[in-house]
Amino acid sequence: MAKRSFLPLRALPANDAPDTNGSRTLIEQTYATLRDAIVEGRLAPGSKLRIEHLRVAHQVGAGTLREALTRLVSDALVSAEGQRGFRVAPIAIEELEDITRLRVHIETEALRLSIRHGDAAWRDALTAAYEALSAEERPIAPGRRRQWEVLNLRFHEALLSGHASPWTLHVLRLLSRHSERYRSYAMGLPGSERDVHAEHREIYELAIAGLEARAALALEAHIWATPHVLLRALREGTVVLPGSAPATLRQA
Repeated sequence: MAKRSFLPLRALPANDAPDTNGSRTLIEQTYATLRDAIVEGRLAPGSKLRIEHLRVAHQVGAGTLREALTRLVSDALVSAEGQRGFRVAPIAIEELEDITRLRVHIETEALRLSIRHGDAAWRDALTAAYEALSAEERPIAPGRRRQWEVLNLRFHEALLSGHASPWTLHVLRLLSRHSERYRSYAMGLPGSERDVHAEHREIYELAIAGLEARAALALEAHIWATPHVLLRALREGTVVLPGSAPATLRQA
Protein backbone atom coordinates (compact mmCIF):
# COMPACT_ATOMS: atom_id res chain seq x y z
CA MET A 1 0.00 0.00 0.00
CA ALA A 2 1.32 3.46 -0.89
CA LYS A 3 2.69 5.50 1.96
CA ARG A 4 0.49 8.38 3.10
CA SER A 5 1.53 11.59 4.79
CA PHE A 6 0.19 12.63 8.17
CA LEU A 7 0.33 15.80 10.17
CA PRO A 8 2.91 15.31 12.93
CA LEU A 9 1.62 15.39 16.48
CA ARG A 10 3.58 16.10 19.62
CA ALA A 11 5.37 13.22 21.34
CA LEU A 12 3.48 10.86 23.62
CA PRO A 13 3.83 11.58 27.35
CA ALA A 14 5.60 8.92 29.40
CA ASN A 15 2.31 7.98 31.03
CA ASP A 16 -0.33 7.36 28.34
CA ALA A 17 -3.23 7.35 30.83
CA PRO A 18 -6.43 8.51 29.12
CA ASP A 19 -7.70 10.36 32.19
CA THR A 20 -4.94 13.01 32.18
CA ASN A 21 -5.52 16.36 30.51
CA GLY A 22 -2.46 16.02 28.31
CA SER A 23 -3.44 12.57 27.11
CA ARG A 24 -7.03 13.63 26.48
CA THR A 25 -5.76 16.50 24.33
CA LEU A 26 -3.55 14.08 22.40
CA ILE A 27 -6.48 11.74 21.81
CA GLU A 28 -8.52 14.67 20.49
CA GLN A 29 -5.70 15.71 18.16
CA THR A 30 -5.21 12.18 16.87
CA TYR A 31 -8.94 11.72 16.37
CA ALA A 32 -9.29 15.02 14.48
CA THR A 33 -6.27 14.34 12.25
CA LEU A 34 -7.44 10.83 11.32
CA ARG A 35 -11.01 12.06 10.82
CA ASP A 36 -9.87 14.76 8.39
CA ALA A 37 -7.65 12.29 6.51
CA ILE A 38 -10.64 9.96 6.05
CA VAL A 39 -13.10 12.69 5.10
CA GLU A 40 -10.67 14.20 2.58
CA GLY A 41 -9.86 10.79 1.07
CA ARG A 42 -6.19 10.72 2.05
CA LEU A 43 -7.01 7.48 3.85
CA ALA A 44 -8.81 5.54 1.15
CA PRO A 45 -12.26 4.00 1.73
CA GLY A 46 -11.92 0.35 2.73
CA SER A 47 -8.20 0.61 3.48
CA LYS A 48 -6.66 -1.21 6.45
CA LEU A 49 -5.63 0.98 9.38
CA ARG A 50 -2.44 -0.59 10.71
CA ILE A 51 -1.91 0.33 14.34
CA GLU A 52 1.89 0.18 14.30
CA HIS A 53 2.19 2.25 11.12
CA LEU A 54 -0.23 4.91 12.40
CA ARG A 55 1.36 4.94 15.87
CA VAL A 56 4.78 5.74 14.40
CA ALA A 57 3.42 8.20 11.81
CA HIS A 58 1.46 10.15 14.42
CA GLN A 59 4.03 9.73 17.22
CA VAL A 60 1.43 8.49 19.71
CA GLY A 61 1.01 5.43 21.88
CA ALA A 62 -1.14 2.45 20.96
CA GLY A 63 -3.67 3.27 23.68
CA THR A 64 -4.15 6.83 22.42
CA LEU A 65 -4.50 5.60 18.85
CA ARG A 66 -7.01 2.89 19.72
CA GLU A 67 -9.17 5.36 21.65
CA ALA A 68 -9.14 7.78 18.71
CA LEU A 69 -10.08 4.93 16.34
CA THR A 70 -12.87 3.84 18.68
CA ARG A 71 -14.33 7.34 18.45
CA LEU A 72 -14.16 7.12 14.67
CA VAL A 73 -16.04 3.80 14.85
CA SER A 74 -18.78 5.66 16.76
CA ASP A 75 -18.84 8.22 13.92
CA ALA A 76 -19.19 5.35 11.38
CA LEU A 77 -16.04 6.55 9.62
CA VAL A 78 -14.08 3.45 10.71
CA SER A 79 -15.20 -0.15 11.12
CA ALA A 80 -13.82 -2.52 13.76
CA GLU A 81 -13.04 -6.05 12.57
CA GLY A 82 -12.95 -7.93 15.85
CA GLN A 83 -9.43 -9.17 16.50
CA ARG A 84 -8.30 -8.09 13.02
CA GLY A 85 -8.13 -4.38 13.79
CA PHE A 86 -9.67 -1.40 12.04
CA ARG A 87 -10.52 -0.38 8.49
CA VAL A 88 -11.69 2.88 6.89
CA ALA A 89 -15.42 2.64 6.25
CA PRO A 90 -16.20 2.09 2.55
CA ILE A 91 -18.37 4.49 0.59
CA ALA A 92 -21.26 3.62 -1.68
CA ILE A 93 -23.90 5.53 -3.59
CA GLU A 94 -26.60 3.69 -1.64
CA GLU A 95 -25.18 5.08 1.60
CA LEU A 96 -25.02 8.58 0.13
CA GLU A 97 -28.67 8.32 -0.85
CA ASP A 98 -29.57 7.39 2.72
CA ILE A 99 -27.44 10.18 4.22
CA THR A 100 -28.92 12.72 1.81
CA ARG A 101 -32.54 11.78 2.51
CA LEU A 102 -31.86 12.09 6.23
CA ARG A 103 -30.11 15.45 5.81
CA VAL A 104 -32.99 16.81 3.74
CA HIS A 105 -35.56 15.61 6.27
CA ILE A 106 -33.79 17.10 9.29
CA GLU A 107 -32.19 20.19 7.77
CA THR A 108 -35.17 21.58 5.87
CA GLU A 109 -37.45 21.28 8.90
CA ALA A 110 -34.77 22.88 11.09
CA LEU A 111 -34.47 25.73 8.58
CA ARG A 112 -38.22 26.34 8.68
CA LEU A 113 -38.14 26.57 12.48
CA SER A 114 -35.06 28.79 12.38
CA ILE A 115 -36.70 31.26 9.99
CA ARG A 116 -39.89 31.21 12.05
CA HIS A 117 -38.14 31.93 15.35
CA GLY A 118 -35.00 33.78 14.23
CA ASP A 119 -34.44 37.30 15.58
CA ALA A 120 -32.20 40.20 14.59
CA ALA A 121 -29.16 38.53 16.19
CA TRP A 122 -29.79 35.42 14.07
CA ARG A 123 -30.05 37.49 10.88
CA ASP A 124 -26.82 39.32 11.74
CA ALA A 125 -24.97 36.05 12.43
CA LEU A 126 -26.33 34.48 9.23
CA THR A 127 -25.28 37.51 7.18
CA ALA A 128 -21.77 37.40 8.64
CA ALA A 129 -21.46 33.66 7.88
CA TYR A 130 -22.79 34.17 4.34
CA GLU A 131 -20.39 37.04 3.60
CA ALA A 132 -17.39 35.05 4.88
CA LEU A 133 -18.38 32.07 2.75
CA SER A 134 -19.01 34.25 -0.32
CA ALA A 135 -15.50 35.69 -0.13
CA GLU A 136 -14.07 32.14 -0.24
CA GLU A 137 -16.18 30.67 -3.03
CA ARG A 138 -16.05 33.19 -5.88
CA PRO A 139 -14.55 30.91 -7.09
CA ILE A 140 -13.44 28.09 -4.76
CA ALA A 141 -9.65 27.87 -5.06
CA PRO A 142 -8.45 24.23 -5.28
CA GLY A 143 -5.81 24.81 -2.62
CA ARG A 144 -8.30 26.31 -0.17
CA ARG A 145 -10.95 23.61 -0.16
CA ARG A 146 -10.43 22.91 3.55
CA GLN A 147 -11.04 26.59 4.40
CA TRP A 148 -14.15 26.54 2.23
CA GLU A 149 -15.47 23.40 3.94
CA VAL A 150 -15.15 25.08 7.36
CA LEU A 151 -17.00 28.20 6.19
CA ASN A 152 -19.60 26.11 4.35
CA LEU A 153 -20.39 24.19 7.54
CA ARG A 154 -20.51 27.45 9.51
CA PHE A 155 -23.02 28.92 7.02
CA HIS A 156 -25.27 25.85 7.13
CA GLU A 157 -25.20 25.88 10.93
CA ALA A 158 -25.95 29.63 11.00
CA LEU A 159 -29.01 28.98 8.81
CA LEU A 160 -30.40 26.68 11.49
CA SER A 161 -29.31 28.63 14.57
CA GLY A 162 -32.49 30.72 14.83
CA HIS A 163 -34.11 27.82 16.67
CA ALA A 164 -31.47 26.23 18.88
CA SER A 165 -31.44 22.43 19.00
CA PRO A 166 -28.19 20.85 20.26
CA TRP A 167 -29.23 17.36 19.10
CA THR A 168 -30.09 18.59 15.61
CA LEU A 169 -26.69 20.27 15.41
CA HIS A 170 -24.90 17.15 16.66
CA VAL A 171 -26.60 14.85 14.15
CA LEU A 172 -26.14 17.23 11.22
CA ARG A 173 -22.43 17.68 11.97
CA LEU A 174 -21.99 13.92 11.74
CA LEU A 175 -24.00 13.71 8.51
CA SER A 176 -22.07 16.66 7.10
CA ARG A 177 -18.74 14.85 7.58
CA HIS A 178 -20.05 11.86 5.70
CA SER A 179 -21.44 14.06 2.93
CA GLU A 180 -18.04 15.71 2.62
CA ARG A 181 -16.44 12.34 1.83
CA TYR A 182 -18.59 12.09 -1.28
CA ARG A 183 -18.24 15.76 -2.18
CA SER A 184 -14.47 15.28 -2.56
CA TYR A 185 -15.20 12.72 -5.31
CA ALA A 186 -17.86 14.84 -7.01
CA MET A 187 -16.08 18.20 -7.14
CA GLY A 188 -13.59 17.13 -9.80
CA LEU A 189 -15.99 15.25 -12.05
CA PRO A 190 -17.08 16.45 -15.51
CA GLY A 191 -20.43 18.17 -15.24
CA SER A 192 -19.87 19.11 -11.59
CA GLU A 193 -19.28 22.80 -12.34
CA ARG A 194 -22.21 24.03 -10.26
CA ASP A 195 -22.58 27.64 -9.28
CA VAL A 196 -22.45 26.83 -5.59
CA HIS A 197 -22.29 30.48 -4.67
CA ALA A 198 -25.56 31.15 -6.51
CA GLU A 199 -27.16 28.26 -4.61
CA HIS A 200 -26.00 29.66 -1.28
CA ARG A 201 -27.10 33.18 -2.24
CA GLU A 202 -30.61 31.97 -3.07
CA ILE A 203 -30.95 30.10 0.22
CA TYR A 204 -29.59 33.07 2.18
CA GLU A 205 -31.84 35.64 0.51
CA LEU A 206 -34.97 33.52 0.96
CA ALA A 207 -34.12 32.84 4.61
CA ILE A 208 -33.49 36.52 5.37
CA ALA A 209 -36.77 37.41 3.62
CA GLY A 210 -38.62 34.96 5.88
CA LEU A 211 -39.85 32.80 2.98
CA GLU A 212 -39.50 29.49 4.80
CA ALA A 213 -41.20 27.20 2.25
CA ARG A 214 -39.15 28.51 -0.69
CA ALA A 215 -35.96 28.52 1.38
CA ALA A 216 -36.55 24.88 2.36
CA LEU A 217 -37.05 23.88 -1.28
CA ALA A 218 -33.86 25.70 -2.31
CA LEU A 219 -31.94 23.97 0.49
CA GLU A 220 -33.31 20.56 -0.55
CA ALA A 221 -32.15 21.09 -4.15
CA HIS A 222 -28.75 22.22 -2.88
CA ILE A 223 -28.30 19.12 -0.69
CA TRP A 224 -29.29 16.75 -3.53
CA ALA A 225 -26.90 18.31 -6.07
CA THR A 226 -23.84 16.24 -5.11
CA PRO A 227 -25.62 12.85 -5.15
CA HIS A 228 -27.01 13.64 -8.61
CA VAL A 229 -23.52 14.43 -9.96
CA LEU A 230 -22.14 11.16 -8.55
CA LEU A 231 -25.04 9.07 -9.83
CA ARG A 232 -24.59 10.45 -13.33
CA ALA A 233 -20.84 9.68 -13.15
CA LEU A 234 -21.58 6.12 -12.02
CA ARG A 235 -23.97 5.60 -14.92
CA GLU A 236 -21.39 6.92 -17.37
CA GLY A 237 -18.61 4.83 -15.81
CA THR A 238 -16.38 7.84 -15.07
CA VAL A 239 -16.07 6.97 -11.38
CA VAL A 240 -16.32 3.84 -9.24
CA LEU A 241 -17.05 4.02 -5.52
CA PRO A 242 -16.29 1.04 -3.23
CA GLY A 243 -19.45 -1.00 -2.74
CA SER A 244 -21.55 1.11 -5.10
CA ALA A 245 -23.67 0.14 -8.06
CA PRO A 246 -25.33 2.28 -10.73
CA ALA A 247 -28.79 2.38 -9.23
CA THR A 248 -31.43 5.06 -9.55
CA LEU A 249 -31.59 7.56 -6.69
CA ARG A 250 -35.02 7.56 -5.13
CA GLN A 251 -35.84 10.88 -3.50
CA ALA A 252 -38.25 10.64 -0.60
